[in-house]
Amino acid sequence: MKGLYLVTPDWDDTAALIDATDKALRAGASLVQYRHKSASPELRREQAARLLALCRHHGRPFIVNDFIDLCLELGADGVHVGGTDASVAQARNALGAGRIIGASCYGDRRLAREAAASGASYVAFGGFYPSRVKQYPVTTPPEIVDWARAEIAVPSVVIGGMTPENAAPLVARGADMVAAISSVYGAPAIEGAVRQFARLFSQCDEGRRPAGTAMADPAA
Repeated sequence: MKGLYLVTPDWDDTAALIDATDKALRAGASLVQYRHKSASPELRREQAARLLALCRHHGRPFIVNDFIDLCLELGADGVHVGGTDASVAQARNALGAGRIIGASCYGDRRLAREAAASGASYVAFGGFYPSRVKQYPVTTPPEIVDWARAEIAVPSVVIGGMTPENAAPLVARGADMVAAISSVYGAPAIEGAVRQFARLFSQCDEGRRPAGTAMADPAA
């Protein structure tokens, strides 16, 4: 798991949601999480089904925030659970070994350890910066990314007010994915915003290449 982790906004306009997500996937978003806490069950199912079909078309994983039953019904790739949702262990028991399960760990190392031990596929830390979408204390220290890289055997995702500029130092520390909502869906040019996030990871890969190692020729 590496790159831009796209989280959907609370849009009731399904056509606009699909169009914007399609642009983001074409530009290189790595994974889509459907999150719409205020949607009716009917709208939630409609939007999730269409997003799943879109992700299948692009060959990218699609996960559902919180709703394990919807994940099972649609055959989505997994779920993301937070502090007030089902536990990682409950989600893993319901979904089995093959699906993605992500866990919000905020800035809590104990939660991250427990999530990884219970079968989480990745752990998410944040908020690092003020968010225009989610309200939470902005108290997560950047050093937690270094700790997770050394101590937790699953990928880490950073969330909370992420832009290409302020996500850069977290990616440099070793964050595997950057979760974004407004900085993609609210961008004047969605494709350009996604490519800016993607460049963070390519630049870090360049920086970690051993000295004297040449890049492969893409035409070879």
